[in-house]
Amino acid sequence: MAPDRTTARRQIEGSKKDKTRITFVFAANADRYHKMEPLIIGHAQRPRAFNRKSGEQLGFYYRSNAKAWMTGLIFREWLQKMDQQMQDANRKVLLLLDNAPSHVVRDLPLTNVQVFLFPANTTSKIQPMDAGIIVAFKRRYKRFQLQDAIDRDEQQKADIYKVDQLIAMKWAKAAWNDISSKTIANCFKHTGLFERETQKNEVGSEEQDIENELKDAINQLPISRPISVHELINPEEEQQVAHEEISDEDLIKLSSSQDQEEEEDGEVMDENPPMSTKEKLNVLHSCISFLDLSNPNHVIAHKVLRNIQFEIRTIEKK
Repeated sequence: MAPDRTTARRQIEGSKKDKTRITFVFAANADRYHKMEPLIIGHAQRPRAFNRKSGEQLGFYYRSNAKAWMTGLIFREWLQKMDQQMQDANRKVLLLLDNAPSHVVRDLPLTNVQVFLFPANTTSKIQPMDAGIIVAFKRRYKRFQLQDAIDRDEQQKADIYKVDQLIAMKWAKAAWNDISSKTIANCFKHTGLFERETQKNEVGSEEQDIENELKDAINQLPISRPISVHELINPEEEQQVAHEEISDEDLIKLSSSQDQEEEEDGEVMDENPPMSTKEKLNVLHSCISFLDLSNPNHVIAHKVLRNIQFEIRTIEKK
């Protein structure tokens, strides 16, 4: 979603509305030290942006169906995978879930995961993910989006908000990994589900800093009617239910439409062809030359860029 009220509320004449939808499934525990790998659900099994590779080959836990929704079939696979991971780790857990149509647990042979479904209409009050974790994720994801839009605007690209599915998935994975353990513990505490506080509230300033970054980024973009940060991270179209318990007949229909979805899914973003190793190292060298090592922030950036240089050179030698 663009942070411009003009483009957010209507389709610009001559432009093609992006129909790409992705569903993310997140899970984390109350003691804040374990975040599950996110499950990503898209429209196509191998979108064009994947360049004929599978989601697994690209480093993602990825599934697909024509609507990019969570289905009972995908949910059961995800839950059994979690149960196996808990068996391997010799752990037993209580999984708190909203009462969505796709959350079908019956007849599943679970040994290390016990599922508790919240009563209807209580999710927004006592579900830890809805108590701030998902919002924290969206803040971080939108930060990637706006930073990229600013870059594209400076490069005078035609559509500064255009991004392919693979890049969006990479942003999402990075955003999820960036959420601190303190933020997760604080959100569990806010639900009131635990008598003992798991962590003092020390994350308000961290989240506020990101909100301020989003405001600053919006102000740097060529926007005539900017929307608020709240509207940016809580767009109306996201309120659509993304869960569905699908019948066998529907599954057959979804499967038969899968091939067509793979052909139609998105456009290949070929504006920036793959860079050679030499080109990558030259760009990094230019960035490093710009740094002022008397600035503590630049010192941190210098270390990161040098590590990236080392990784690229190591891969090239293999």
